[in-house]
Order: sequence, then structure tokens, then C-alpha cells
Amino acid sequence: MRRLARSSFPLSGCSARGVPRALAADAPGVFDAMPLLPPLPPLLPRGAPFAHARQALGGTRASGFCTAAGQSADEQAGGTDPPRFTVVPYHDTFEDGPRAGVSEAAKRVCRVVSTTQPEPRIAPALDALGVAMSPQLAAEVLKSLSNAGMLALAFFRWAEKQEGFKYTAEGFHNLIEALGKIKQFRLVWSLVEGMRCRGLLSKDTFKLIVRRYARARKVKEAVETFEKMGSFGLRTELSDFNWLIDTLSKSKQVKKAQAIYKEMKRNGRFVPDLKTYTVLMEGWGLEKDLLMVKTVYQEMLDAGIRPDVVAYGMLISAFCRSGKCDEAIKVFREMEGSDCMPSPHVYCMLINGLGSEERLDEALKYFELYKESGFPMDIPTCNAVVRAYCRASKFQHAFQMVDEMRKCKIGPNSRTYDIILHCLIKSQKFEEAYNVFQRMGMDGCEPQINTYTMMVGMFSSNQRVDMALKVWKQMREKGVLPCMHMFSALINGLCFENRLEEACVYFQEMLDKGIRPPGQLFSNLKGALVEGGRISLAQEISLKLDVLRKTPFHG
Repeated sequence: MRRLARSSFPLSGCSARGVPRALAADAPGVFDAMPLLPPLPPLLPRGAPFAHARQALGGTRASGFCTAAGQSADEQAGGTDPPRFTVVPYHDTFEDGPRAGVSEAAKRVCRVVSTTQPEPRIAPALDALGVAMSPQLAAEVLKSLSNAGMLALAFFRWAEKQEGFKYTAEGFHNLIEALGKIKQFRLVWSLVEGMRCRGLLSKDTFKLIVRRYARARKVKEAVETFEKMGSFGLRTELSDFNWLIDTLSKSKQVKKAQAIYKEMKRNGRFVPDLKTYTVLMEGWGLEKDLLMVKTVYQEMLDAGIRPDVVAYGMLISAFCRSGKCDEAIKVFREMEGSDCMPSPHVYCMLINGLGSEERLDEALKYFELYKESGFPMDIPTCNAVVRAYCRASKFQHAFQMVDEMRKCKIGPNSRTYDIILHCLIKSQKFEEAYNVFQRMGMDGCEPQINTYTMMVGMFSSNQRVDMALKVWKQMREKGVLPCMHMFSALINGLCFENRLEEACVYFQEMLDKGIRPPGQLFSNLKGALVEGGRISLAQEISLKLDVLRKTPFHG
């Protein structure tokens, strides 16, 4: 099997101490010996002529063909209805998006890495680029490559071989994040071993891994990793337990978080504090389980702990998320009656909640109360107002709010535009959405991965794949790497327009970047090829996925 040149990590004499049981025997030497994905013949040659045959998929659109399902091909289970296509919505947080303000040098490196295939050509291409590599630049590139873990790994190996170069903890952490996204935890633990040998380990390292295990629904491994910090000389405190509960809760594992909280109380290892109860309330609020929110709140009161502005805020947020804004307003008034001054975040949650229920006048009333309280205008609250206007289809008023943000010199930012774009697309105002997208650059707001995902999804699901490809090209020129949802939307759109060869090219590119395709996407592409009489090509993509599933990631 093909291997890259061995890593320069000084692993001799080092052992992988304290990793989860399933990984302890595999960590040493995995990273430096691990081959990247084995080269397979391409499904189609690059630049192959594109067929525009009969519409083979005419009946699939209404039944939800164009979907961005999150289930990977090897995890797909039968007997469930495929989810309908939806443009990836605006969220309150964009933890997985690239950071704004990426340097030109980092963009150049990312363009080379993302457009050079196959993997062995990346190192010569980077050599030819002639960029002086520094730890700061390497960390920035790895951050930008977070959606392409195997490409990030190839870059990491190239950079560490540059004369006089040494990685910082930030560079390691960014690669751990990228590999964690594609669930390559054996490689992650080899990085931990390399960091230990260099004296770079910290609690932040383990917290990154815990978070990635939690996101992958590997709760047992997440908790084991947390517990193993002590084996590396890192002492856990109550704040760390609170962080673990918070991380599990925000990864849709709040039941496990609640169980840890109960065990913590039972064995007396730590005494829960206000933060403990607050993060549990937030977790149950995210699940819209108001009964458990109230239960935890009552337990907090029974423990003699008085709620602060953050605890009240979690109650308000839980009621707003569950569409019970009247209950949220009651909590707000109780909060004021207890001489606890509302924070800007509390006002923001009420404005968002009322706006979601299309109670625009009430949302604007709380915006006025916010300003009368003496708080300076801030971006999150203004964005909440923009969203409230958009939910009420008052887009002109939303743009006036954006103008007000400019006058106050507090924005707009990319999230402001994402809010507007999401609502325009939901209202099927596609031309307006594209015009807003084009205006972003003139406002000094570079589109982020979520923005590009929405635009590609919008055009791909409305039989305008050429426009989706135009946006895709613009994204590439900016050095932004596509995510799984973008590939899914584009490939499904190409299939629907019977551009099957092009769909296969992008499917192969997705695999080349180490992104495992959603199960629904794989089924759609395979079905489209069979419908179009391309049986051999359908068999070829099935074989390639099967090889990838069975390829070990260790020497």
C-alpha cells in the first residue's frame, strides 16, 4: 500500500498514555505511518464531455430528491423516509465556518491544496508556490482547511518538513478539529502523542477531542477522554465538569449530561454550582423539554442558589424556542421584579422569539426598551431586529435597519446577510437573494461557508445549476473550501438536470477531500445513474465507496 514519507515526529521512546481503551494500542506510530486514501481510478476523466440526455429523474423532485441528508452512506438504514430538501438555515452559531479575515498568503496556499489532485502532487505544488511558512500561517491554513481533513493532513505533513519550522499548539489543534470532523480519531490520538512529546498538551487539546466525539455521537469515548486528562497530569475541576455537561448538552446529548450531573451529586466529587444548573437548563431548552427545564430550575432553587441574569436568560430562551413567548415575558417581568437587570442578550432572545412568532410590534417594543436601558447598539441585537422584519416579510425595513447599523459603525456582518438571504430564499425571492449576495462584497462582508451553501443550494434546487456553478467558482477563487452540504446540493442538482458525468466528477472530488457522502446523496446518485442506463458507472461508485469504508487508516 502507498505511504507518504514518514513524519518527523520524534515518536521513538514515546508511548500513548491515557487514551481511551479502544485506541490505546493503536496510537503510537499511527500518524507517521498512516497512508492517505489509496489512489483509485477516477470515475470519469476531468473535463469529460457532459451528456444532456433525456430527463431521467423527472418524478424525483417532488418526492424530496434534492436533499442534504446528514447520514453517511455506510450508516444509512432502510425503512425511513428520505428527508425533504431544505436550504441550510441560519443558525445562532457558526462554529464550523471559516474565520473572517483570512490572509492572502493563506488563501493562496488553500487554493493550491484544494485544487491539486491527487494527493502526492500537493507537496510539489506547495514547493513551487514559494511561500515562507511560519507557525502562524500554518495554523491559519489548517483552520481554513477544516472542512477537508485529509487535505489538511497532507498540508500539515508538508509544512513540518520545511526547514526551521515548528508547529505550535494552535496548528495541532486546528488539524485535530479537521480530522475530528471526519471521525479519524486514530490520527487524532497520534497527534496527541506528538503534542505530549513536545510539551504542548493542555486541557484545550482534550476539550477539542471531547467535543468532536460528542458531535459524532460517541458519548462513551467523549467521557473516557475527559476522564483521561488526569493520566496526562491535567487536574479536572468543577469548571471542567461544567464544560463537559455544556458540551454534551449542545451536542444533543443532554440526557447523558443530566446523568453525569446526578452522578456528580451522588458521589460528592463536586458540588454543583449556578453554572451547572444554567448549562443544564440551556441543554433542555435546546431540546424544547420545558418540563426538564423547570425541574432543573427548581432543583437550583432548592439548593439555595439564586438565579442570576444568565439563568433567567436560559429560562427565557427555553420558552422562546418552544414558541411560548408569553411565558418568556412573565420570566422577564419576574427578573425585573427581583432587581436583576436584563442584559443585551436577554433582550436579543426576546426579540428573536417574538420575531419568530411574527409578533413584530412586540419585538420592536423590546428593542426600544433595550435602547432606553442605555445599552449601546450591538450587532446581535440589531441582527435580531433584522430577522424579525424579515420574518414579517418587511424586507425594506430590514434594509433600513442595516443602514442604521452602518451609521452606528457596528456592521453589518456576514451573519446579518445570512439572515436576510435565508428569509429571501424561504420566501422564494431568488433574484433578490442573489442581488443581496452580490452586494455583500461591496459592504466589506466576505461571504462565509454558510452563505455559499445557501446560494448553491438555492440555485441547485431550482434547476439553475449553471448559476450554482458560478457561485462555486467564486467561492473557490476566494480560497473557501466546500462542505458536505454544498457538495450534496450541487450533485443532487446536477443529477436532476441529468448532468450525470458532472455529478460524478464532483462526487469524486468530495471523496478526494475525505468527505464521506451522506447516505441519501449516494442513493440518489446511484439511482440516477441506473435510471440513465449508466449501470457500470453506478457499480463503479459503489465499489469505490466500499473500498473507502474498508481502507484502514493505520500502517
